[in-house]
This record gives sequence, structure tokens and C-alpha cells, in this order.
Amino acid sequence: MLASRPIRFGAAALLAASAACSSTPAPSTTPTPAAAPSLEQRMADRRVGLRAGLHDAGEATSNLRVVAKAVSPQGFLGITNSDLAFTGNYVIQGNYNGPVIWDISNPSDPKLVVAFNCPASQNDVSVYRNLMFMSAEANNGRVDCGTGGVREPSSPNRMRGVRIFDITDIRNPKLVANVQTCRGSHTHTVVENPADKDNVYIYVSGSSGIRPATELADCVSETPDKNPNSSLLRIEIIKVPLANPAAAAVVNRANIFAGLTQSRSHGPSQADKDASEAMLAAARARGAFTAEIPGAGETIVIPDQFARMQLDSIVKARGGTGNPTGADSAAFRAGIQPMINRMFGGAAQPGGAINPGSQCHDITVYPARGLAGGACEGHGLLLDISDPVNPRRLDAVADSNFAYWHSATFNNDGTKLLFSDEWGGGGGPKCRAGDKMEWGSDAIFTIENGKLKFQSYYKIPTVQTDKENCVAHNGSLIPIPGRDVMVQAWYQGGISVFDWTDAAHPKEIAFFDRGPVDGSRMAMGGSWSVYWYNGAIVSSEIARGLDIAELTPSEHLTQNEIDAAKTVRWNYLNAQGQPRIEWPASFSLAKAYTDQLERNRCLSAARVSAVRRELEAAERASGAARGQALQKLATELEGDARGSCDAPKVEMLRKTVNDLMRPVAM
Repeated sequence: MLASRPIRFGAAALLAASAACSSTPAPSTTPTPAAAPSLEQRMADRRVGLRAGLHDAGEATSNLRVVAKAVSPQGFLGITNSDLAFTGNYVIQGNYNGPVIWDISNPSDPKLVVAFNCPASQNDVSVYRNLMFMSAEANNGRVDCGTGGVREPSSPNRMRGVRIFDITDIRNPKLVANVQTCRGSHTHTVVENPADKDNVYIYVSGSSGIRPATELADCVSETPDKNPNSSLLRIEIIKVPLANPAAAAVVNRANIFAGLTQSRSHGPSQADKDASEAMLAAARARGAFTAEIPGAGETIVIPDQFARMQLDSIVKARGGTGNPTGADSAAFRAGIQPMINRMFGGAAQPGGAINPGSQCHDITVYPARGLAGGACEGHGLLLDISDPVNPRRLDAVADSNFAYWHSATFNNDGTKLLFSDEWGGGGGPKCRAGDKMEWGSDAIFTIENGKLKFQSYYKIPTVQTDKENCVAHNGSLIPIPGRDVMVQAWYQGGISVFDWTDAAHPKEIAFFDRGPVDGSRMAMGGSWSVYWYNGAIVSSEIARGLDIAELTPSEHLTQNEIDAAKTVRWNYLNAQGQPRIEWPASFSLAKAYTDQLERNRCLSAARVSAVRRELEAAERASGAARGQALQKLATELEGDARGSCDAPKVEMLRKTVNDLMRPVAM
């Protein structure tokens, strides 16, 4: 998520200026996209050239309709909105000032329920029954949710980990536990164990520096080769007793990175290089300090605050007072490159040991299949979570086209896994004309015998400006039966709905986009995350509030398919705790399968027409007449399957028809 390339040494501001810096491990063997759109096609897209503005930006939509735009409440507007979780008729929106809860009983008219002040970042949220969980990673988080932060370098008042709230009364969330972790919680994942109904578990992905033992005992900053109790290369696992959530505690620190080697990633694009040269020229003109990133072939500007701090140290070291002299500046200029070399440990070597600072950014679990997908900075991992306290790595993949493995999504069958690449950390424009389509994209894999096999990339087929942060981010499946369809956030690239049923040829089928927040400079905004929940597409807009949309019929998607998706209802949703989608038997489901067989020409036009007539007649009938009509159709479909180019889809249709008969037989 946003700003997800943390600093793991004292000069915290330094790397913020070089988010695109990358390591240099083994080259990728993955192919390029089969049919990436040309630059001319991308430039001709309706999303290009939209008017800038915070609340009056130009908009472009395709095959969906925006039904509501809720503005963040006072005190939260203009503060970063983060991830979403859903419970009942409510959506809980993370915000760096605290959670904002909306009632979406009527998706076209969301109502503010409460905005609860509890500052931290990223304040990502999730739910389970009457509990809400919230991540805290930055040093400003307090155990009492208070404002003002914590100034002391080590303090029992600092909160970095996972907060647990009781939301039985959702208008009055009550803090019941603060579970402290060694690296804080950048994101977290609620894990349900089908064999354990008394507890839920939380996988904590913390990506900041190790806390001092004076603040949290058992935190060890030494690398694993020097101390087997190292807090590095671990995901912390919290056990939450549902009968007593206040007793939640860390029960394991799992090393799912064992044996991995450093992965290769790409450097800056030509657009990055051009922007960097302009920035460097301006910085040098004002006398700023610069340095090279070892092994990356990249020059960065040393932040002024860091430079002042170092110059003050030089002045004090010689016993001086007042402003630094020209000699002090010269000494700093001569010493800055060796300092940077030490910070980065020199140039990384391909195939070397994995960076001990590596961590998972997001872990998506699929309990129904006992699997998890770990998007873990330099790698995509496939995990066995049949024992949730002891996850076991099944496979790991790397790709030199990926800069930062960010999030993961399974298809509903659990036979495919999609990873997103948050190249640039979410704060940079990575959808410009000069940015490769393979960079800042999704990578789609099939899962074959417990191994990941690459199939293709997907990136929004348009061009964004250099004033818009744009890169792949959070999304979820839309329950279109018989297909793999997903909605995904792309920051100021908007939201994109795409079909990846054919894993080698993903295709966009709908979108919504705005122009830049500010046309004169880079300003943060756009969709942080967007998820489908009980018929609505809900997007957390970083700078504005909450957007809600609904799909509309098109050549890619019929009304029957949309209606069938709306029959899927959940009591709650955490997108990173992916539920198995199950469709209740309905006539819309049967009609949706019929539409798909027609679209793919896997039933003749005559048979499609006949099936539709029989479904409509059965739907109008009742009692025994309905049962007889459905029985006749089910028998006919057995024969259709033998001659169809998609026999499994015909079988899905036949099964639905059979299921529709059950109420008649009761």
C-alpha cells in the first residue's frame, strides 16, 4: 500500500527520495504480455486528458455507473483514506486519523455512522463477528488512541501492532486490546481455521524497523545468521480467543522466507529517468547534496533535513557553534557517498541471501482451500495454511519486471493466483506513456501441483499523467458465475474491472476514472482499494471519501450475469480473508450460464433460444408444472453437453436447473 517501501536505518527520509531503487538478482524468464495494447491505442482511451480537480475533476466511465460519492467528514477529509472492511450493512473505511463507518443499506445514499479518532498509519481495518481489527505501524500511534503521538524514542505509550475493538455497538467502538508487534503492523490478515471455532488468527505484515527491546521485550534486531531469535524475516501470528479477545497475543513468528535468495527487479523507466534528471539539475543548482545508490545506477538528492542533521554533527565534532562553514559542507560532500554505501551494504549480488529486512506486504488467505498468497516485497509466495499457526511455503516466484510484490487474489476455484506490483510505493506516477506495461501491473499464475506457473500480465490499457500516482493496488473478485472477474484499484488510474478467466489473455470490461487531483503538481489521491460487496462496488478514495458504483450490462456482461452476482450475499467481508463464492440456485443463474454459452458459441443459436424459452416458461409456472418443465430441460441438457465446446459450463447449467427443482419436490 501507500508508502510501502519503508526505511530500515536511521536516515529515514533518505530512501523516501529513491523509492524506485532496486536490487539486482537473477533475471526473469517470464514472457511479455500476449497482446499488450499499443501506445496509440492507450492514448486514444477516453480516460486520457480528463480535467483536474479535487471535487470537480473530469470523469470517464465504461460499463458501470457511479451511484454515490460520499465526502469524508470534517477532521478526516484530506487525511489519507486507506483500506475497507464490511460487516452487515456497514462499510468500515480506514483513515490515518481513525476508522470511518458508513451505513450502505442504500448504496446510492451512504450515511455516516461514526468517525472514530485514533491516529496511526495505515489504520487498515478488518472485521470478524463483533470485532474490528486495525493496523498501526507509525511511531505516532498511542495505546489510548490519543493524539499528539509519542515523542520518547522508547515508551510504553506507543502502539505499533494490531488494535482490537468491540463493535457490538457499531456507533461506539470500544478498544479492548492492543497487541504489540516487533515491526508494527503495516497490514494484517484475519485467518479463520475451519477446525477451530473458538479462535481467529491474524497474520501481521510489519515492514518498519525493529523496535528496541526497551520498548518491547523479545524484539531482536540482529540478523538471523547472528541470532536465531531475530525478529527479521518473520510474520507475527496473533491468536484471538473469541470468548476473551482482550487475551489476544502473539503465538508464533513464522519464517516463510527460509532458503530464498535475492530477486532481481528493474530500475527506473525512461519517464523516471527524465523526471530524475530535471530534479537533479534543479537540486544541484541550489547547492543540494547528491549520492549514488550502490548497484542501482541511480542518483538521489539527499533530503535537506538529513543534510542539516549531518552538518550539525560535523560542526559539533570540531567543537564549533553556529552555521556550518564551507569546509564543513565540503567534508559532508566527501563523506556522503561512503555513508550511503554503508547504509545499503554495497551493491547486492544476484542469487545472494535475501535482504533480512524483507517482509510480506499483504497476505491473502483462502481458508476453504487451505491456501494463502503472500505478496512479499521481492517474491510471490504460495502457502499451505492448513495449520494457521505454522504456515508452510509451497512455492515462491520472482520476476524482474516486478519491483514490489504488493497484494494477492485467488480465483474462486483456487486454481489461479494474481499478484499486484506496487512499483514506486503508491506515491508515484507509473502509468505514463513511457512506462512499460509489464511494470506496475498484475502477474497472473496458474496453480499446478502446488507450484505457480506464470501466464500473463494485466495493466490498465490507458495513459495517465505525471501528476497522477498510478499503479496496481487492492481489489477483489466479483461473483460473476462461471467466470473470473475482478475489480481493482489503481490509485489515480481509477478502478478497473477485468476478466481473467483466460489467464493468458486478461481483458478490461469496465472502468471509472477521474482527472488528476491537481493539474499543476503531484497530489495524492485516487482509489486505495475497491471491493465488491453484496451487489455494490465500493472504493476508498484517498483524498475525497467513498465512491460506490454498480455494473451495467454490456457486450462483455449481461444483466443476467449481474443479477446472478447479486444473489451472493455475505454477512461480512475482509478481502484479504477471501471467502469461497457459492451461488444459490436461481433463474438468473441459469440464464447467466446460457448467456455465456451463447457468447462463446458453445451452443447453437437454435439451442440457446430453446433453452431460454424453456427457462422462461418454467419461471412463469409453479408447482408440479414447474418441476416437469425443469426436468425436461435437465434431460435435454445432458445431450447438449456431449456436443458442446464447453461441456463443464453446460453441466453447471444442468446442475442449476436440477437445483431449481428441489423446492418443488419438498
